[in-house]
Amino acid sequence: MAELVGPRLYSCCNCGNHVCLHDDIISKDFQGRNGRAFLFSHTMNIVVGPKEDRQLMTGLHTVADIYCSDCREVLGWKYEKAYEESQKYKEGKFILEKPKIVKENW
Repeated sequence: MAELVGPRLYSCCNCGNHVCLHDDIISKDFQGRNGRAFLFSHTMNIVVGPKEDRQLMTGLHTVADIYCSDCREVLGWKYEKAYEESQKYKEGKFILEKPKIVKENW
């Protein structure tokens, strides 16, 4: 009989709150403030901070930091607006920094 296994998740490194699903990863080839980062299509149990313009490696973007809804740890940011046409695919997507999340159900 096969074991039933739940979805592979990522949780906040600080408190263990579930913040995203492995299946929602778009790319693992991103850079965050603290090293490697993943681009996700969806997140959960996060709070979105105020929007601000930031000059990132790929150009100017309007972003909002995202925080764990339980402990308020900064986990990454949400892309609100991309000014370069080639970067528009990021709009509405989320960057979660690898050092800020831990794997669960793997």
